[in-house]
Amino acid sequence: MLRSRQSAKPAARSTAVVRASGASALNEMVPDRSKRTTMNWLLVGALGLPGLSLAGPFAYFLFPAKSGGGGGGIVALDALGNTVTESGWLSNHKAGDRSLVQGLKSDATYLIVSDEGKLENFAVNAVCTHLGCVVPWDSNLNKFACPCHGSQYNNQGKVVRGPAPLSLALAHMDIADDTVSLSEWTETDFRTGEQPWWA
Repeated sequence: MLRSRQSAKPAARSTAVVRASGASALNEMVPDRSKRTTMNWLLVGALGLPGLSLAGPFAYFLFPAKSGGGGGGIVALDALGNTVTESGWLSNHKAGDRSLVQGLKSDATYLIVSDEGKLENFAVNAVCTHLGCVVPWDSNLNKFACPCHGSQYNNQGKVVRGPAPLSLALAHMDIADDTVSLSEWTETDFRTGEQPWWA
């Protein structure tokens, strides 16, 4: 019996020694507060710098500019992406002509040549207010006639037959140094006498 107690005591001592040596080994492996703080700052920097560099473009995308800055509008472009000039346009387009250019927000927009052979001071957006089809000019009907669902607009873009609920949007057409530019129409719509729905 005595021997069994003696053999039990050394075993208890050996586990206590192992526990003590294991605890000291664990303490050596756990970094102190300054090391943890440094590692946390490195992690924040490694994730934060790319995150901040991506935040700018996302904010720019989600909150686009409302206007073109100086108020001069944007230059109208033809089908080939060339700048539209008044002299060039009138040499190729006769009185009563309505032809497309790239306008505001890159929408297809009609420049209108008046019966006197001059460009009108407004342009008509070609996007149908029903479902967004591009509305062609029908010279036989003297109307803009949408091929998608049959909406019709008069020669100034005012809706005359549905299902389109609204008239085509307007834009100001200005000429500076022979260059045609387009800008937002924010005044009363002269066709309806109402505030512009697109502004």
